[in-house]
Amino acid sequence: MTGARRGIQSIEVGGALLRALVDHGGPMLLGDLAKKAGMSSAKAHPYLVSYGNLGLIQQDAATGRYELGPFALQMGLISLQRVDPVRLAIPEITEIAGQIQHTVALATAGTYGPTIVHINEATVPIHVTMRTGTVMSLLQTATGRAFAAYLPPLTVDALVAVEEAGGMQIGAARRKFTRAQIDALLAEVREHGIARTIDEPVAGISAMSAPVFDHTRTIVLAITAIGPSGSFDGAWDGPLAATLRACAARVSSRLGFSAA
Repeated sequence: MTGARRGIQSIEVGGALLRALVDHGGPMLLGDLAKKAGMSSAKAHPYLVSYGNLGLIQQDAATGRYELGPFALQMGLISLQRVDPVRLAIPEITEIAGQIQHTVALATAGTYGPTIVHINEATVPIHVTMRTGTVMSLLQTATGRAFAAYLPPLTVDALVAVEEAGGMQIGAARRKFTRAQIDALLAEVREHGIARTIDEPVAGISAMSAPVFDHTRTIVLAITAIGPSGSFDGAWDGPLAATLRACAARVSSRLGFSAA
């Protein structure tokens, strides 16, 4: 393999069994596991014995099924503990910003609402007062709606109350929502897997925001594209929405999230 680093082929071959278990997401019989890994049962068995000795896999004595072992789980937990969601997401949003030609921002959950932690400005700036540290309205911005759809209901109610009391969030207290309106807004986000605002809270500016989840299925980030409404593709099934969903899915996957 010219130009590639030399590895140990047998380890890579056996690694297909571990990947098959991870992809399947549950215990597997030897025959099914071997087939998914692209090898015969006779070839797979010695690898599984060795991985069992290392604690990478374990076999249920009653069912004979194989699953990931305690050492594999320890490795995964340590890896997840060391992962910084923002650090992982910045290269991803930098790449898509060049593709979509809009400003792309990252937000995390803050004390007073979703808070911008990184901005990748478009070549043509948008006339919105937004910078690192800006807190976004929970219901009147796409970023806020992406979080609100997946935060616990009590947390949503508390943050809405802070806004209505005169918070400093972008878009705060400009529009009141009934419970039915809030439920409908958030159901729409969950249905499409993405949030959007068209010409609000700032006229002439639109946004779409995709949620990022960690291994506990908790929302940890929102990836938001913002641009002039005249050149902004706000379609639920448009190319911009697809790009944002795919970007968020890649980051979520690296954080250990599984949609299954």
